[in-house]
Amino acid sequence: MSTEHHDALHGVSRGAVQGNNGEPIHDTVAFEPRDVQVRTIYWYLFSLAIATILSFAVAGVFQRVSEKVILDSEPPPLPMRKMMTEQQKMQNMYPPEPRLQGVPGHESDAQFDWREKRDADNRANEQLRWIDRNSGIVQIPVSEAMKLVVANGVHGIGLAAKSADAAKAVPTSVAATENKN
Repeated sequence: MSTEHHDALHGVSRGAVQGNNGEPIHDTVAFEPRDVQVRTIYWYLFSLAIATILSFAVAGVFQRVSEKVILDSEPPPLPMRKMMTEQQKMQNMYPPEPRLQGVPGHESDAQFDWREKRDADNRANEQLRWIDRNSGIVQIPVSEAMKLVVANGVHGIGLAAKSADAAKAVPTSVAATENKN
């Protein structure tokens, strides 16, 4: 299709008939006054804007109705809760003790508690003290126990004979630590 204006002589040279306004007329060729109708595009854009506004309005109404249904389906607050002050409500906002560490409302820090526990275990493993003085059972530091395992083997063959010697050697240092306590 052409958007150029046609002069009257164009069709005459081919033997076509001219119309009243001087444009060529041919039975197999039709010329449109315009290729694009702007009015149709504006009508479409206007309809699209109206549809968008209506869809937002319907979504807003749907949201309000669904919120109302959800709020109506919840049980009413207990009368005791209505009588509470704001401070009491804030105190009772968390579940009762014991709470998991690390959740809001817990007083201590889980990482700090873990470090404290690890340090206490390490101190306990490095202590030198009597477990049972009558049987000769002594707690020794882990590093010393590892040396004894290396020297005597895993099963402690010969450890019974040496335990008496160890019990004689250890009590002096254990007695010194017990006297301090």
